Amino acid sequence: MDVHQYEIKVPKERVAVIIGEKGEKKRELEEALKIRIMVDSEEGDVTINGNDAIALFTAREVIKAIARGFNPDLAKQLLKPDYQLEIISITDYANSKDQMIRLKGRVIGENGKSRALIEELSETNISVYGKTIGIIGEAENVTAAKRAIDALCTGAPHSTVFRLLEKLRRDMKRKDLDNFNQRRTEE
Repeated sequence: MDVHQYEIKVPKERVAVIIGEKGEKKRELEEALKIRIMVDSEEGDVTINGNDAIALFTAREVIKAIARGFNPDLAKQLLKPDYQLEIISITDYANSKDQMIRLKGRVIGENGKSRALIEELSETNISVYGKTIGIIGEAENVTAAKRAIDALCTGAPHSTVFRLLEKLRRDMKRKDLDNFNQRRTEE
């Protein structure tokens, strides 16, 4: 039986969130995926061991999500096979600290309204943390949210981005309805 391993560096301030109160979050993840997680609280190093490469990959994605600012319960959505994590580096769009702050502000919006609307229209969860923006959701929805965030970071007006998301959402719903109708016709 092969033992596989991943090592992940996480921000020290997120280590306690990964572990959880009395180790409960770490234990839940270990039990759900039949893996072993070792955390070096001093250095922020997390090591994941196990026999199942897919379970290890999933655990790595959950830990990366928590490290990028997601609540552990939201990050555990990645245990579902059709969910994925996308990490966008704000440094790909900004040359200075001031630009980075401005772009984070564009994505978050006043009182979090922009981020909340992107989450609602794309049916995803978004975390703006440090120099990254994380997205969790079903693959097609993550792609829509990523397009919206990319548009905001490259200067598109908020109204244009929200119209794009509304159109993508209508198209996805229409495609889902067409697939449902096709399955019913085939039965």
